[in-house]
Amino acid sequence: MPLNQDFVGRSYTSDVPFQVGREHIRQFARAIGDGNPLFRDVEAAKAAGHADLVAPPTFLVTAIPGDLGLPTNDPALGLDYSLVVHGDQRFTLHRPVVAGDELVVRSTLASIRSVGRNEVLVTSYEFTTTSGELVAEGTCSLVSRGTAPPR
Repeated sequence: MPLNQDFVGRSYTSDVPFQVGREHIRQFARAIGDGNPLFRDVEAAKAAGHADLVAPPTFLVTAIPGDLGLPTNDPALGLDYSLVVHGDQRFTLHRPVVAGDELVVRSTLASIRSVGRNEVLVTSYEFTTTSGELVAEGTCSLVSRGTAPPR
């Protein structure tokens, strides 16, 4: 069954800011196998001119909460996660994310397009501080296998 195109353009904003913590950064760095001292040692991060530990660039995936009310979580969209594969994930950082940041995430279902028998959903994200500073932007592409409308 094709996905509901009426969802394109819908946006959702997190109700609760995402608290970037030192241990969360350290755990993420360990999980991805990155020994960069900026991700693990506060003094090294400060010596490099940062206010606190720096988060690895892909750390922002952890700030996209499942309870955000993402468009992809709404049953009326028609997305069956058993048919989904991850297509792509990209981030543009406007400054490093550091421990102590409080981030608000806004997600928008940017597009749904057919590619053969599949549909590709692109969701865009904006990560801002609670004071409104744009820290990063991102996109995520999901492939819904076999759901494209017949041609």
